[in-house]
Amino acid sequence: MRLLTVATERGPRACAERDGRYVDLNAADPAVPSSVRDLLAEGPEGLARARQAASTGSVSLDPKASRLLAPVPDPRKIICLGLNYRDHAIETGAKIPEEPILFSKYPTSLIGHEAPIQVPKVCHEVDYEAELVIVIGLPGRDIPASEAMDHVAGYAVGHDVSARDWQLRKPGGQWMSGKTFDTFAPVGPYLVTADEVPDPHSLGIRLRLNGRLMQDSSTSQLIFRVPETIAYLSQIMTLEPGDLIFTGTPPGVGMARKPPVWLKPGDVVEVEIDGLGTLRNSVEARP
Repeated sequence: MRLLTVATERGPRACAERDGRYVDLNAADPAVPSSVRDLLAEGPEGLARARQAASTGSVSLDPKASRLLAPVPDPRKIICLGLNYRDHAIETGAKIPEEPILFSKYPTSLIGHEAPIQVPKVCHEVDYEAELVIVIGLPGRDIPASEAMDHVAGYAVGHDVSARDWQLRKPGGQWMSGKTFDTFAPVGPYLVTADEVPDPHSLGIRLRLNGRLMQDSSTSQLIFRVPETIAYLSQIMTLEPGDLIFTGTPPGVGMARKPPVWLKPGDVVEVEIDGLGTLRNSVEARP
């Protein structure tokens, strides 16, 4: 099932894609929450109810007339891993990490499919990073790796936009500030439920900038895979329904190129992951 959040006059609405249209799940069955995060909090029973509503619902929206938000527009946490692809670590000359390298983004950085990435005047070296995003379903703390996949609701395409001048050249290295400017976390177009992704570690992942292929790898290159990542994070914090985990980027990023390639107004970035769709965002100067 493909879950989306659509902006409507009644506010954000949880929808499912069916036959090229978006079915309003709450309109089909009032027992289904109108929020994707609240829907995920109901666990497998809630997803089963949503599937039934998606198959029978008659209230649908035309994608051409719909504005998509991030699939989970109000997560309580956005957790990110750095240097989590072997080929990317080699590209940057970094040592393969022995434990996950963590940083965070905030919900104000989230945007959806086709929303513009806005570059502030204070950022001069803005980079692109294609990423697989894990979406948490069942909550948990101290989750064993052997049980971690039970806590995954699904997966989405993500783009970890990064201001390298802030991330790497501010005093002490400011990963958080370089990563969490407003609009620097596009996710979408939808959340694909875990039952439709048999192996998240064998997915092709690509990024195109103005139609030019810049990143082309596979999630098989992940250093810390989904179960290990969830187990590690849940030692630190309780994972909650709707939490987003950005799992790192493959090689080909702009800062590693000679000369470097930075995002600029007028660019169009597409991130594609096999089976999860294509996330497209334009780039503009922040008004």
